[in-house]
Amino acid sequence: LHAWLGRPHVAAWWGEAPATLAALAADYADAIAGAAAGSAAHRCYLALLDGTPVGFIQAYQPVAFHAEGWWRDEHDPGVRGIDQFLADADRLDRGLGTAMVRAFLAHLFTDPAVTRVQTDPDPANGRAVRCYEKAGFRAVREMDTPDGRALLMYCDRPSGADR
Repeated sequence: LHAWLGRPHVAAWWGEAPATLAALAADYADAIAGAAAGSAAHRCYLALLDGTPVGFIQAYQPVAFHAEGWWRDEHDPGVRGIDQFLADADRLDRGLGTAMVRAFLAHLFTDPAVTRVQTDPDPANGRAVRCYEKAGFRAVREMDTPDGRALLMYCDRPSGADR
């Protein structure tokens, strides 16, 4: 993950990678502990293709991040937010990101408590916006976040999905 965050196609949208592995571990300690404990607040995953790690995806509960200045208008504990990237630039523009997001949405919606999934790419990141649209997201509005301007996008729970 540390090496991936330093790759130009990732760093362009995710910002600078933590300087050391220890800093990265500190940044993601809660998400790693949450995944191990079954917490919904923040979980991180590696995406695998034929057993090989090809991407990173995370899910979080927006209401858990109000104190940090995020998603203050969101009050539904069933909403999940996601962020993702593919590790290798040579895998871009091949539909792999869309497939990864679709598979992750299917996973998230197996939880009957999940009501909707949101994401917030930079509006200038056309590749990410198109990926999310192809995976079933719709643009809601542009907004300012602690990380800068973002395009808020929603994917509603599929009709007929178990609840």
